[in-house]
Amino acid sequence: MIGISYVIDALILLTYAHAGAIPASIGPVYAVCGLFSVAWYIALSEIGFTERFKDHYFVAPQALVSMMIMLAFTYVAPEVGVMFLCTLFVVFNFSSLRSTPMQTAIVWTAMALGLAGLFLLTDKPISIPHETYLERFATMSVFILSIGRCMFLGIFSSSMRESLYKSGVALREAYRRIEELAELDELTGSFNRRSIMRTLAEEISRAHRAKAPCSIALIDLDWFKRINDTYGHPTGDEVLRTFAITVFANIRNFDRFGRFGGEEFLLVLPDTPNDTAARILDRLRAIIADLDWSAFSPGMQVTISGGVATLSPDETPETFLVRADRALYEAKARGRNRIVSA
Repeated sequence: MIGISYVIDALILLTYAHAGAIPASIGPVYAVCGLFSVAWYIALSEIGFTERFKDHYFVAPQALVSMMIMLAFTYVAPEVGVMFLCTLFVVFNFSSLRSTPMQTAIVWTAMALGLAGLFLLTDKPISIPHETYLERFATMSVFILSIGRCMFLGIFSSSMRESLYKSGVALREAYRRIEELAELDELTGSFNRRSIMRTLAEEISRAHRAKAPCSIALIDLDWFKRINDTYGHPTGDEVLRTFAITVFANIRNFDRFGRFGGEEFLLVLPDTPNDTAARILDRLRAIIADLDWSAFSPGMQVTISGGVATLSPDETPETFLVRADRALYEAKARGRNRIVSA
């Protein structure tokens, strides 16, 4: 964009030259100086030199070089000085897109000093050419194109802000998803082991403080290895997902359900005494057994076994889980597809 801007200004200078306001050499020399400054920056960027600096866009150096070119040509060709002074606004606007407050202050100070030197230390008659029709046309073009470039930079800045806003929204969504995935089991959508264990510890602490009942259930899908071996792991994954969805649809909104490992799940039942927990689990067991599992494969049947335990005074999560685990193994020993209370 900087290079295109120099070319535009060079074309206007050629128009002024054709009108006789300035020598014909001013336009080409100006274009060469401007394009050389752009090529210099591109070369430094391509070899990786700019990456060594915090400002790897070289905003301030580019702006200062452009300002030096404008002030120098205003001194050399004051007859068309209005064009170079207008372009200073474009330079300042462009540099402000990526400038830090400190860089902006440096560029503004340098521009102020340069203009002070030009206006106060020289007697160059900086003019607005308007004597002939062609000069008036070129001057009109200066103002129109300068304003147009400033408007373009405003649009570009607006699109950058919109892009940053969308990136921020996407980043927040990504963080939310990461946090969600850190707590959930990807396959079943239930809490993962770390999250359900944290929930268990919190519920135990709350139950001890409030002296309220709290029950848990360790649930195991019966003969799940046989399902994987017979029907394949993809089918086994669908069975786990269907089981988890069914549990979510049939537990209370304050119950917490998580994958404890493999085909074993932990259900935390706050404010629930043993007999109520046993009834909830036996109802879940019956619902799972009555599902039409043949949709996955003809003849398939899925059942669950569960071990229920109710919190004892001053009990730790470890001993609580051990009692539920023993009850689960007793349910398996009795023939599976049943619920046993510790």
